[in-house]
Amino acid sequence: MHERGPPADVVTYNSLLDGMFNIKQVDKALMLFKQMKESGIDPDMFTYGILIDGLCKGGRLIDAKEIFQDLSVKGYRPNVRTYNIMINGLCKEGLFEEALALLSKMEGNGCLPDAVTFETVIRALFEKDENDMAEKLLQEMVARGLLN
Repeated sequence: MHERGPPADVVTYNSLLDGMFNIKQVDKALMLFKQMKESGIDPDMFTYGILIDGLCKGGRLIDAKEIFQDLSVKGYRPNVRTYNIMINGLCKEGLFEEALALLSKMEGNGCLPDAVTFETVIRALFEKDENDMAEKLLQEMVARGLLN
């Protein structure tokens, strides 16, 4: 890319990474991410969201968790979208306790969960017949005014 025209920027890399993950080229996406950093392009929160989402969808939850945990070490503050992606990945693997712990940590870090956060966990709990826990979260969602 660099030899054929203007140098790529973070938006270009984000688009390419997203495309790679969408066609299930997880390893190639990770190599592209490495190349991005080696080229001096700093990833942004959107980049990390793409990585975490792609890794979760690619069955690489452990890698996604590692990247998510590294965010705070690197001085990034995950936003609600990034938390939602990670919580969804945990729920898809049936790791409800971890998802609920992350939901609690999210609030502790000053990032308020939104309707998507709760709906993700509630839907996954209902699918796994964890109805009592789902009902409690549904009541909390109503109490917060996230559900009309």
